Amino acid sequence: MSFSWYKKYPKGVPHEISMDSYNSIVDVVKEACTQYAEKPCFSNLGKTLNFREVDQLSDKFASFLQNELQLQKGDRIAIQMPNLLQYPVAMFGALKAGLIVVNTNPLYTTHEMEHQFKDSGIKAIVILANFAHQLEKILNHFPHINIIVTEIGDMLPIPKRYIVNAVVKYVKKMVPSYSLPGAYSFLETLEIGAKGSYRPVAMKIEDIAFLQYTGGTTGVSKGAVLTHKNIIANMQQARAWMLPLLKRGEEIIITALPLYHIFSLTVNCLIFMSIGGQNILITNPRDIPLFIKELKKWPFTVMTGVNTLFNALMNNPAFKEIDFSKVKVSVAGAMALQKAVAERWQKLTKTRVLEGYGLTEASPIVCCNPVDGTDQVGTIGVPVPSTEVKLLDENDQEVKQGEAGELCVRGPQVMQGYWNRPDETAKVLSNGWLRTGDVAVCQEDSFFKIVDRKKDMILVSGFNVYPNEVEEIIAHHPGVLEVAAVGVPDEHSGEVVKIFVVKKDPNLTEAELLDFCKEQLTNYKRPKYVEWRKELPKTNVGKILRRQLREK
Repeated sequence: MSFSWYKKYPKGVPHEISMDSYNSIVDVVKEACTQYAEKPCFSNLGKTLNFREVDQLSDKFASFLQNELQLQKGDRIAIQMPNLLQYPVAMFGALKAGLIVVNTNPLYTTHEMEHQFKDSGIKAIVILANFAHQLEKILNHFPHINIIVTEIGDMLPIPKRYIVNAVVKYVKKMVPSYSLPGAYSFLETLEIGAKGSYRPVAMKIEDIAFLQYTGGTTGVSKGAVLTHKNIIANMQQARAWMLPLLKRGEEIIITALPLYHIFSLTVNCLIFMSIGGQNILITNPRDIPLFIKELKKWPFTVMTGVNTLFNALMNNPAFKEIDFSKVKVSVAGAMALQKAVAERWQKLTKTRVLEGYGLTEASPIVCCNPVDGTDQVGTIGVPVPSTEVKLLDENDQEVKQGEAGELCVRGPQVMQGYWNRPDETAKVLSNGWLRTGDVAVCQEDSFFKIVDRKKDMILVSGFNVYPNEVEEIIAHHPGVLEVAAVGVPDEHSGEVVKIFVVKKDPNLTEAELLDFCKEQLTNYKRPKYVEWRKELPKTNVGKILRRQLREK
Protein backbone atom coordinates (compact mmCIF):
# COMPACT_ATOMS: atom_id res chain seq x y z
CA MET A 1 0.00 0.00 0.00
CA SER A 2 1.62 3.28 -1.07
CA PHE A 3 1.55 6.38 1.11
CA SER A 4 -1.67 8.36 1.26
CA TRP A 5 -0.69 11.89 0.30
CA TYR A 6 -3.98 13.33 -0.93
CA LYS A 7 -4.60 15.31 2.25
CA LYS A 8 -1.88 17.72 1.11
CA TYR A 9 -2.88 17.78 -2.55
CA PRO A 10 -2.94 21.33 -4.00
CA LYS A 11 -6.34 22.91 -4.53
CA GLY A 12 -7.51 23.11 -8.12
CA VAL A 13 -5.23 20.29 -9.31
CA PRO A 14 -6.93 17.03 -10.38
CA HIS A 15 -5.86 13.78 -8.77
CA GLU A 16 -5.86 12.06 -12.14
CA ILE A 17 -5.07 13.13 -15.70
CA SER A 18 -6.82 12.11 -18.91
CA MET A 19 -4.86 10.44 -21.71
CA ASP A 20 -7.60 10.85 -24.31
CA SER A 21 -6.55 14.21 -25.79
CA TYR A 22 -3.56 13.23 -27.94
CA ASN A 23 -2.25 10.25 -29.90
CA SER A 24 1.32 11.57 -30.13
CA ILE A 25 3.59 14.49 -29.30
CA VAL A 26 3.01 15.62 -32.89
CA ASP A 27 -0.64 16.25 -31.97
CA VAL A 28 0.54 18.50 -29.13
CA VAL A 29 2.82 20.43 -31.48
CA LYS A 30 0.16 20.79 -34.19
CA GLU A 31 -2.47 21.96 -31.70
CA ALA A 32 -0.16 24.60 -30.20
CA CYS A 33 1.06 25.82 -33.58
CA THR A 34 -2.51 26.24 -34.78
CA GLN A 35 -3.85 27.87 -31.63
CA TYR A 36 -0.93 30.27 -31.08
CA ALA A 37 0.27 30.62 -34.69
CA GLU A 38 1.52 34.23 -34.59
CA LYS A 39 2.78 34.24 -31.01
CA PRO A 40 6.52 33.94 -30.29
CA CYS A 41 7.59 30.36 -29.65
CA PHE A 42 11.40 30.09 -29.44
CA SER A 43 13.97 32.89 -29.17
CA ASN A 44 17.75 32.60 -29.39
CA LEU A 45 20.66 34.89 -30.29
CA GLY A 46 18.34 37.77 -31.13
CA LYS A 47 16.05 35.77 -33.44
CA THR A 48 12.49 34.67 -32.64
CA LEU A 49 10.42 31.99 -34.40
CA ASN A 50 6.67 32.12 -33.94
CA PHE A 51 4.59 28.96 -33.66
CA ARG A 52 3.61 29.00 -37.33
CA GLU A 53 7.25 29.23 -38.41
CA VAL A 54 8.26 26.37 -36.10
CA ASP A 55 5.50 24.25 -37.62
CA GLN A 56 6.47 25.08 -41.21
CA LEU A 57 10.21 24.59 -40.69
CA SER A 58 9.74 21.27 -38.90
CA ASP A 59 7.45 20.14 -41.73
CA LYS A 60 10.27 20.87 -44.19
CA PHE A 61 12.75 18.93 -42.08
CA ALA A 62 10.32 16.00 -41.82
CA SER A 63 9.90 16.08 -45.61
CA PHE A 64 13.68 15.92 -46.03
CA LEU A 65 13.95 12.93 -43.72
CA GLN A 66 11.17 11.08 -45.53
CA ASN A 67 11.88 11.96 -49.16
CA GLU A 68 15.63 12.57 -49.36
CA LEU A 69 16.93 10.17 -46.70
CA GLN A 70 14.09 7.68 -47.06
CA LEU A 71 13.94 7.16 -43.30
CA GLN A 72 11.07 5.08 -41.98
CA LYS A 73 8.92 5.14 -38.87
CA GLY A 74 10.91 3.82 -35.93
CA ASP A 75 14.36 4.70 -37.31
CA ARG A 76 16.61 6.45 -34.81
CA ILE A 77 18.11 9.92 -35.30
CA ALA A 78 20.61 11.56 -32.95
CA ILE A 79 20.53 15.29 -32.24
CA GLN A 80 23.75 16.66 -30.81
CA MET A 81 23.80 20.40 -30.15
CA PRO A 82 23.22 22.96 -27.39
CA ASN A 83 20.14 25.18 -27.17
CA LEU A 84 19.72 26.70 -30.63
CA LEU A 85 16.63 27.34 -32.78
CA GLN A 86 17.68 24.37 -34.89
CA TYR A 87 16.99 22.02 -31.98
CA PRO A 88 13.19 22.23 -31.81
CA VAL A 89 12.96 22.36 -35.62
CA ALA A 90 14.98 19.15 -35.96
CA MET A 91 13.30 17.41 -33.02
CA PHE A 92 9.73 18.18 -34.04
CA GLY A 93 10.55 17.35 -37.66
CA ALA A 94 11.97 13.98 -36.65
CA LEU A 95 8.91 13.18 -34.53
CA LYS A 96 6.60 14.21 -37.37
CA ALA A 97 8.45 11.75 -39.63
CA GLY A 98 7.79 9.01 -37.07
CA LEU A 99 11.44 8.73 -36.02
CA ILE A 100 12.81 8.03 -32.55
CA VAL A 101 14.94 10.91 -31.26
CA VAL A 102 18.20 10.05 -29.50
CA ASN A 103 19.17 13.16 -27.55
CA THR A 104 22.95 13.43 -27.28
CA ASN A 105 25.13 15.60 -25.07
CA PRO A 106 27.39 17.75 -27.32
CA LEU A 107 30.24 17.39 -24.82
CA TYR A 108 30.37 13.60 -25.08
CA THR A 109 33.75 12.06 -25.70
CA THR A 110 34.20 9.94 -28.83
CA HIS A 111 33.96 6.84 -26.63
CA GLU A 112 30.60 7.97 -25.23
CA MET A 113 29.33 8.91 -28.68
CA GLU A 114 30.35 5.57 -30.16
CA HIS A 115 28.65 3.66 -27.33
CA GLN A 116 25.39 5.58 -27.61
CA PHE A 117 25.23 5.51 -31.41
CA LYS A 118 25.98 1.79 -31.60
CA ASP A 119 23.60 0.95 -28.79
CA SER A 120 20.71 2.91 -30.30
CA GLY A 121 21.46 1.99 -33.91
CA ILE A 122 21.09 5.50 -35.31
CA LYS A 123 20.59 6.01 -39.03
CA ALA A 124 21.06 9.78 -39.00
CA ILE A 125 22.56 12.53 -36.89
CA VAL A 126 22.16 16.30 -36.67
CA ILE A 127 25.35 17.70 -35.17
CA LEU A 128 26.73 21.18 -34.49
CA ALA A 129 29.84 21.93 -36.54
CA ASN A 130 31.75 22.70 -33.33
CA PHE A 131 31.65 18.98 -32.48
CA ALA A 132 31.80 17.48 -35.97
CA HIS A 133 35.50 16.64 -35.61
CA GLN A 134 34.54 14.20 -32.85
CA LEU A 135 32.15 12.44 -35.18
CA GLU A 136 34.84 12.19 -37.84
CA LYS A 137 37.04 10.22 -35.42
CA ILE A 138 34.48 7.43 -35.09
CA LEU A 139 32.96 7.59 -38.57
CA ASN A 140 34.56 4.31 -39.64
CA HIS A 141 32.21 2.57 -37.17
CA PHE A 142 29.17 4.19 -38.82
CA PRO A 143 29.78 4.16 -42.58
CA HIS A 144 26.11 4.33 -43.52
CA ILE A 145 24.66 7.03 -41.27
CA ASN A 146 23.26 10.21 -42.77
CA ILE A 147 24.98 13.32 -41.42
CA ILE A 148 23.51 16.81 -41.11
CA VAL A 149 25.82 19.57 -39.89
CA THR A 150 24.57 22.90 -38.58
CA GLU A 151 26.39 26.05 -37.52
CA ILE A 152 25.47 28.25 -34.58
CA GLY A 153 24.09 31.11 -36.67
CA ASP A 154 22.19 29.07 -39.26
CA MET A 155 18.72 30.22 -38.22
CA LEU A 156 19.66 33.90 -38.04
CA PRO A 157 18.82 36.37 -40.82
CA ILE A 158 21.41 37.43 -43.38
CA PRO A 159 23.92 39.08 -42.89
CA LYS A 160 23.97 38.26 -39.16
CA ARG A 161 24.10 34.56 -39.99
CA TYR A 162 27.35 34.93 -41.93
CA ILE A 163 28.88 37.23 -39.33
CA VAL A 164 28.10 34.93 -36.39
CA ASN A 165 29.30 31.80 -38.17
CA ALA A 166 32.50 33.53 -39.30
CA VAL A 167 33.28 34.87 -35.83
CA VAL A 168 32.65 31.48 -34.21
CA LYS A 169 34.84 29.69 -36.76
CA TYR A 170 37.66 32.10 -37.55
CA VAL A 171 37.86 34.57 -34.66
CA LYS A 172 36.92 32.45 -31.65
CA LYS A 173 38.24 29.31 -33.37
CA MET A 174 35.47 27.18 -31.85
CA VAL A 175 35.11 24.90 -34.88
CA PRO A 176 38.04 22.46 -35.23
CA SER A 177 38.60 21.31 -38.80
CA TYR A 178 36.71 18.20 -39.87
CA SER A 179 35.92 16.14 -42.92
CA LEU A 180 32.53 14.46 -43.24
CA PRO A 181 32.07 13.56 -46.92
CA GLY A 182 28.48 13.57 -48.10
CA ALA A 183 27.17 15.50 -45.11
CA TYR A 184 24.24 17.86 -45.62
CA SER A 185 24.11 21.34 -44.15
CA PHE A 186 21.07 22.06 -42.00
CA LEU A 187 19.93 24.88 -44.27
CA GLU A 188 20.28 22.53 -47.23
CA THR A 189 17.89 20.06 -45.60
CA LEU A 190 15.23 22.77 -45.32
CA GLU A 191 15.68 23.75 -48.97
CA ILE A 192 15.42 20.13 -50.12
CA GLY A 193 12.50 19.45 -47.80
CA ALA A 194 10.58 22.42 -49.18
CA LYS A 195 10.65 20.86 -52.66
CA GLY A 196 8.73 17.82 -51.45
CA SER A 197 5.86 17.37 -49.05
CA TYR A 198 5.75 15.99 -45.55
CA ARG A 199 3.49 12.95 -45.25
CA PRO A 200 1.83 12.62 -41.83
CA VAL A 201 2.68 9.30 -40.18
CA ALA A 202 0.06 7.20 -38.42
CA MET A 203 1.22 6.98 -34.83
CA LYS A 204 -0.04 5.33 -31.69
CA ILE A 205 0.46 6.70 -28.23
CA GLU A 206 2.48 3.56 -27.32
CA ASP A 207 5.07 4.27 -30.05
CA ILE A 208 8.57 5.18 -28.90
CA ALA A 209 9.39 8.91 -29.06
CA PHE A 210 12.80 9.17 -27.37
CA LEU A 211 15.75 7.08 -26.32
CA GLN A 212 17.00 9.18 -23.45
CA TYR A 213 20.42 7.98 -22.32
CA THR A 214 21.26 7.94 -18.65
CA GLY A 215 23.57 6.23 -16.22
CA GLY A 216 20.35 5.07 -14.59
CA THR A 217 20.38 3.87 -11.02
CA THR A 218 23.44 1.73 -11.75
CA GLY A 219 25.97 0.89 -14.40
CA VAL A 220 26.81 1.94 -17.95
CA SER A 221 24.81 4.51 -19.90
CA LYS A 222 21.50 3.02 -21.05
CA GLY A 223 18.70 4.28 -23.28
CA ALA A 224 15.49 4.85 -21.35
CA VAL A 225 12.64 3.99 -23.71
CA LEU A 226 10.16 6.86 -23.48
CA THR A 227 6.98 6.56 -25.51
CA HIS A 228 4.73 9.34 -26.73
CA LYS A 229 2.41 8.27 -23.89
CA ASN A 230 5.14 8.68 -21.27
CA ILE A 231 6.04 12.19 -22.39
CA ILE A 232 2.45 13.33 -22.96
CA ALA A 233 1.43 11.98 -19.54
CA ASN A 234 4.21 13.88 -17.80
CA MET A 235 3.42 17.00 -19.81
CA GLN A 236 -0.24 16.73 -18.75
CA GLN A 237 0.72 16.06 -15.14
CA ALA A 238 3.01 19.07 -14.88
CA ARG A 239 0.69 21.31 -16.89
CA ALA A 240 -2.19 20.54 -14.54
CA TRP A 241 0.13 21.25 -11.62
CA MET A 242 1.30 24.63 -12.94
CA LEU A 243 -1.77 26.03 -14.70
CA PRO A 244 -3.31 27.59 -11.57
CA LEU A 245 -0.32 29.94 -11.66
CA LEU A 246 0.09 30.37 -15.42
CA LYS A 247 -1.84 32.06 -18.24
CA ARG A 248 -2.07 30.54 -21.69
CA GLY A 249 -0.30 32.49 -24.41
CA GLU A 250 1.40 34.88 -21.98
CA GLU A 251 4.30 33.08 -20.30
CA ILE A 252 7.99 33.63 -21.05
CA ILE A 253 10.29 30.92 -19.70
CA ILE A 254 14.06 31.04 -19.46
CA THR A 255 15.47 27.80 -20.86
CA ALA A 256 19.05 27.57 -19.69
CA LEU A 257 19.15 23.82 -19.18
CA PRO A 258 19.83 22.05 -22.50
CA LEU A 259 16.87 20.70 -24.45
CA TYR A 260 18.61 17.33 -24.76
CA HIS A 261 18.14 16.98 -20.99
CA ILE A 262 14.81 15.40 -20.07
CA PHE A 263 13.94 18.10 -17.51
CA SER A 264 14.26 20.92 -20.03
CA LEU A 265 12.72 18.86 -22.83
CA THR A 266 9.50 18.08 -20.97
CA VAL A 267 9.11 21.09 -18.67
CA ASN A 268 10.41 23.98 -20.76
CA CYS A 269 9.98 22.89 -24.35
CA LEU A 270 6.80 20.82 -24.36
CA ILE A 271 4.76 22.07 -21.40
CA PHE A 272 5.24 25.75 -22.14
CA MET A 273 4.84 25.24 -25.87
CA SER A 274 1.53 23.49 -25.22
CA ILE A 275 0.17 26.57 -23.40
CA GLY A 276 1.51 29.06 -25.93
CA GLY A 277 4.57 30.07 -23.92
CA GLN A 278 7.79 31.54 -25.30
CA ASN A 279 11.06 29.69 -24.66
CA ILE A 280 14.17 31.87 -24.38
CA LEU A 281 16.92 29.45 -25.35
CA ILE A 282 20.25 30.07 -23.61
CA THR A 283 23.04 28.50 -25.64
CA ASN A 284 25.81 28.72 -23.04
CA PRO A 285 24.50 29.21 -19.48
CA ARG A 286 28.00 28.74 -18.09
CA ASP A 287 28.92 32.17 -19.42
CA ILE A 288 27.26 33.87 -16.47
CA PRO A 289 27.92 37.50 -17.53
CA LEU A 290 26.44 36.86 -20.98
CA PHE A 291 23.56 34.90 -19.43
CA ILE A 292 22.71 37.81 -17.11
CA LYS A 293 22.90 40.20 -20.05
CA GLU A 294 20.29 38.06 -21.81
CA LEU A 295 18.07 37.91 -18.71
CA LYS A 296 17.95 41.70 -18.66
CA LYS A 297 16.33 41.73 -22.12
CA TRP A 298 13.23 39.74 -21.28
CA PRO A 299 10.22 40.28 -18.97
CA PHE A 300 10.33 36.57 -18.15
CA THR A 301 7.76 34.95 -15.91
CA VAL A 302 9.27 31.53 -15.16
CA MET A 303 12.79 30.17 -14.89
CA THR A 304 14.04 26.63 -14.46
CA GLY A 305 17.49 25.64 -13.29
CA VAL A 306 19.62 23.60 -10.95
CA ASN A 307 21.08 24.50 -7.58
CA THR A 308 24.53 25.29 -8.96
CA LEU A 309 23.11 27.57 -11.67
CA PHE A 310 21.02 29.61 -9.22
CA ASN A 311 24.06 29.87 -6.96
CA ALA A 312 26.37 30.99 -9.77
CA LEU A 313 23.92 33.68 -10.92
CA MET A 314 23.53 35.14 -7.44
CA ASN A 315 27.28 35.33 -6.96
CA ASN A 316 27.69 37.64 -9.96
CA PRO A 317 27.42 41.37 -9.04
CA ALA A 318 25.27 42.11 -12.12
CA PHE A 319 22.55 39.75 -10.87
CA LYS A 320 20.99 42.58 -8.86
CA GLU A 321 20.38 44.52 -12.08
CA ILE A 322 17.87 41.94 -13.40
CA ASP A 323 14.18 42.90 -13.33
CA PHE A 324 12.28 40.13 -11.53
CA SER A 325 8.98 42.03 -11.32
CA LYS A 326 7.21 39.71 -13.80
CA VAL A 327 8.57 36.45 -12.40
CA LYS A 328 5.91 34.17 -10.92
CA VAL A 329 8.05 31.23 -9.90
CA SER A 330 11.36 29.46 -10.45
CA VAL A 331 11.65 25.69 -10.53
CA ALA A 332 14.68 23.64 -9.46
CA GLY A 333 15.35 20.04 -10.39
CA ALA A 334 18.04 17.52 -11.45
CA MET A 335 19.85 17.81 -8.09
CA ALA A 336 19.05 18.77 -4.51
CA LEU A 337 18.18 22.42 -3.91
CA GLN A 338 20.12 23.64 -0.92
CA LYS A 339 18.13 25.62 1.61
CA ALA A 340 20.74 28.36 1.72
CA VAL A 341 20.45 28.86 -2.04
CA ALA A 342 16.62 28.82 -1.99
CA GLU A 343 16.43 31.35 0.84
CA ARG A 344 18.93 33.68 -0.76
CA TRP A 345 17.15 33.44 -4.13
CA GLN A 346 13.84 34.41 -2.52
CA LYS A 347 15.47 37.28 -0.67
CA LEU A 348 17.14 38.70 -3.79
CA THR A 349 14.37 38.10 -6.33
CA LYS A 350 11.28 38.25 -4.10
CA THR A 351 10.11 35.06 -5.83
CA ARG A 352 9.93 31.44 -4.69
CA VAL A 353 12.03 28.69 -6.15
CA LEU A 354 10.13 25.40 -6.01
CA GLU A 355 11.96 22.10 -5.88
CA GLY A 356 10.68 19.11 -7.76
CA TYR A 357 11.96 15.60 -8.18
CA GLY A 358 12.25 13.34 -11.15
CA LEU A 359 14.54 11.14 -13.18
CA THR A 360 15.02 10.28 -16.82
CA GLU A 361 13.20 6.98 -16.40
CA ALA A 362 10.04 8.88 -15.33
CA SER A 363 9.99 11.41 -18.17
CA PRO A 364 11.08 12.98 -15.63
CA ILE A 365 8.65 14.44 -13.05
CA VAL A 366 7.53 12.37 -10.06
CA CYS A 367 6.96 14.94 -7.32
CA CYS A 368 6.82 18.71 -7.09
CA ASN A 369 6.17 21.39 -4.52
CA PRO A 370 2.76 23.03 -4.88
CA VAL A 371 2.47 26.43 -6.57
CA ASP A 372 -0.27 27.59 -4.18
CA GLY A 373 2.10 28.89 -1.50
CA THR A 374 2.18 25.73 0.61
CA ASP A 375 5.61 24.70 -0.70
CA GLN A 376 8.35 23.68 1.70
CA VAL A 377 12.01 24.42 1.09
CA GLY A 378 14.07 21.26 1.48
CA THR A 379 11.32 18.91 0.31
CA ILE A 380 10.30 17.67 -3.13
CA GLY A 381 6.62 18.24 -2.40
CA VAL A 382 4.08 15.54 -3.24
CA PRO A 383 3.49 13.26 -6.25
CA VAL A 384 1.98 14.79 -9.38
CA PRO A 385 -1.44 13.53 -10.61
CA SER A 386 -1.87 9.83 -11.50
CA THR A 387 1.36 8.98 -9.66
CA GLU A 388 1.89 6.50 -6.83
CA VAL A 389 4.92 6.53 -4.56
CA LYS A 390 6.13 4.09 -1.92
CA LEU A 391 9.31 3.74 0.14
CA LEU A 392 10.95 0.33 0.57
CA ASP A 393 13.59 -0.94 2.98
CA GLU A 394 16.39 -3.36 2.04
CA ASN A 395 13.95 -6.28 2.38
CA ASP A 396 11.47 -4.67 -0.04
CA GLN A 397 9.08 -3.93 2.80
CA GLU A 398 7.37 -0.57 3.06
CA VAL A 399 8.81 1.61 5.78
CA LYS A 400 6.75 3.51 8.32
CA GLN A 401 5.99 7.17 7.77
CA GLY A 402 9.00 9.22 8.83
CA GLU A 403 11.48 6.40 8.12
CA ALA A 404 13.90 6.40 5.18
CA GLY A 405 13.46 4.01 2.28
CA GLU A 406 14.14 3.69 -1.42
CA LEU A 407 11.64 5.74 -3.38
CA CYS A 408 9.64 3.70 -5.89
CA VAL A 409 7.17 5.19 -8.35
CA ARG A 410 4.37 3.97 -10.58
CA GLY A 411 2.49 6.02 -13.14
CA PRO A 412 1.92 6.63 -16.87
CA GLN A 413 5.16 8.60 -17.12
CA VAL A 414 7.37 5.64 -16.15
CA MET A 415 9.54 4.33 -19.01
CA GLN A 416 8.98 1.04 -20.79
CA GLY A 417 12.47 -0.15 -19.91
CA TYR A 418 16.05 0.24 -21.13
CA TRP A 419 16.67 -0.15 -24.86
CA ASN A 420 17.73 -3.74 -25.59
CA ARG A 421 18.65 -4.29 -21.91
CA PRO A 422 16.11 -6.68 -20.39
CA ASP A 423 18.57 -7.59 -17.62
CA GLU A 424 19.02 -3.96 -16.57
CA THR A 425 15.30 -3.30 -16.94
CA ALA A 426 14.50 -6.16 -14.58
CA LYS A 427 16.70 -4.57 -11.89
CA VAL A 428 14.61 -1.40 -11.73
CA LEU A 429 11.12 -2.28 -13.03
CA SER A 430 8.68 -4.69 -11.42
CA ASN A 431 4.89 -4.71 -11.89
CA GLY A 432 5.08 -1.17 -13.19
CA TRP A 433 7.01 0.07 -10.16
CA LEU A 434 10.29 1.88 -10.85
CA ARG A 435 13.04 1.69 -8.26
CA THR A 436 14.71 5.09 -8.37
CA GLY A 437 17.81 4.40 -6.30
CA ASP A 438 17.03 7.49 -4.22
CA VAL A 439 16.42 7.40 -0.49
CA ALA A 440 13.49 9.46 0.80
CA VAL A 441 11.25 9.97 3.82
CA CYS A 442 7.57 10.87 3.93
CA GLN A 443 6.95 13.52 6.56
CA GLU A 444 3.88 13.62 8.81
CA ASP A 445 2.36 16.28 6.56
CA SER A 446 2.82 13.91 3.56
CA PHE A 447 5.52 15.98 1.88
CA PHE A 448 8.45 13.90 0.66
CA LYS A 449 12.10 14.67 1.29
CA ILE A 450 15.02 13.14 -0.58
CA VAL A 451 17.72 12.03 1.81
CA ASP A 452 20.24 10.86 -0.79
CA ARG A 453 21.09 8.36 -3.47
CA LYS A 454 21.67 4.84 -2.19
CA LYS A 455 25.05 4.59 -3.86
CA ASP A 456 26.18 7.99 -2.47
CA MET A 457 25.29 7.13 1.11
CA ILE A 458 28.29 7.06 3.45
CA LEU A 459 28.48 4.34 6.10
CA VAL A 460 30.40 5.53 9.19
CA SER A 461 30.73 2.88 11.91
CA GLY A 462 27.40 1.44 10.89
CA PHE A 463 25.63 4.81 10.81
CA ASN A 464 24.16 6.16 7.58
CA VAL A 465 25.45 9.59 6.59
CA TYR A 466 23.70 11.33 3.72
CA PRO A 467 25.92 13.68 1.71
CA ASN A 468 23.02 16.05 1.04
CA GLU A 469 22.61 16.68 4.76
CA VAL A 470 26.31 17.46 5.24
CA GLU A 471 26.40 19.69 2.15
CA GLU A 472 23.24 21.49 3.23
CA ILE A 473 24.84 22.50 6.54
CA ILE A 474 28.20 23.54 5.09
CA ALA A 475 26.56 25.55 2.28
CA HIS A 476 25.21 27.88 4.96
CA HIS A 477 28.73 28.97 5.91
CA PRO A 478 29.20 32.47 4.43
CA GLY A 479 32.70 31.61 3.26
CA VAL A 480 31.60 28.62 1.15
CA LEU A 481 30.64 28.94 -2.51
CA GLU A 482 30.13 25.24 -3.33
CA VAL A 483 30.60 21.98 -1.49
CA ALA A 484 30.40 18.26 -2.18
CA ALA A 485 30.65 15.44 0.38
CA VAL A 486 31.78 11.88 -0.29
CA GLY A 487 32.81 8.86 1.72
CA VAL A 488 36.46 7.74 1.81
CA PRO A 489 37.86 4.50 3.29
CA ASP A 490 38.90 4.48 6.93
CA GLU A 491 40.48 1.57 8.80
CA HIS A 492 38.62 2.30 12.03
CA SER A 493 35.10 3.25 10.95
CA GLY A 494 34.88 1.79 7.45
CA GLU A 495 34.28 5.20 5.90
CA VAL A 496 34.54 8.83 6.95
CA VAL A 497 33.27 12.03 5.40
CA LYS A 498 35.48 14.08 3.11
CA ILE A 499 34.35 17.42 1.69
CA PHE A 500 35.49 19.26 -1.42
CA VAL A 501 35.00 23.00 -1.06
CA VAL A 502 35.14 25.99 -3.38
CA LYS A 503 35.78 29.11 -1.32
CA LYS A 504 33.69 32.25 -1.49
CA ASP A 505 35.91 33.88 1.12
CA PRO A 506 39.59 33.34 0.18
CA ASN A 507 40.54 33.65 3.86
CA LEU A 508 38.42 30.70 4.97
CA THR A 509 40.55 28.13 6.82
CA GLU A 510 40.08 24.42 7.36
CA ALA A 511 40.03 24.89 11.13
CA GLU A 512 37.29 27.52 10.89
CA LEU A 513 35.17 25.30 8.65
CA LEU A 514 35.61 22.21 10.84
CA ASP A 515 34.66 24.23 13.93
CA PHE A 516 31.51 25.30 12.11
CA CYS A 517 30.71 21.65 11.34
CA LYS A 518 31.34 20.72 14.97
CA GLU A 519 28.57 23.09 16.02
CA GLN A 520 26.11 21.83 13.41
CA LEU A 521 26.76 18.10 12.95
CA THR A 522 26.97 15.12 15.25
CA ASN A 523 30.39 13.52 15.50
CA TYR A 524 30.08 10.73 12.91
CA LYS A 525 28.66 13.15 10.31
CA ARG A 526 31.49 15.67 10.63
CA PRO A 527 34.04 15.85 7.80
CA LYS A 528 37.42 14.40 8.67
CA TYR A 529 39.09 15.73 5.53
CA VAL A 530 38.77 19.00 3.63
CA GLU A 531 40.09 19.53 0.11
CA TRP A 532 39.98 22.98 -1.46
CA ARG A 533 39.03 23.18 -5.12
CA LYS A 534 38.83 26.03 -7.62
CA GLU A 535 35.77 24.31 -9.06
CA LEU A 536 33.83 21.07 -8.70
CA PRO A 537 33.27 18.59 -11.53
CA LYS A 538 29.75 18.86 -12.91
CA THR A 539 27.55 17.43 -15.61
CA ASN A 540 26.56 19.69 -18.47
CA VAL A 541 23.42 20.70 -16.56
CA GLY A 542 25.38 21.58 -13.43
CA LYS A 543 24.90 18.48 -11.27
CA ILE A 544 27.96 17.88 -9.10
CA LEU A 545 29.68 14.60 -9.96
CA ARG A 546 30.39 12.99 -6.60
CA ARG A 547 31.49 9.85 -8.41
CA GLN A 548 34.44 11.66 -10.00
CA LEU A 549 35.44 13.09 -6.65
CA ARG A 550 35.34 9.63 -5.06
CA GLU A 551 37.43 8.15 -7.86
CA LYS A 552 40.10 10.82 -7.54
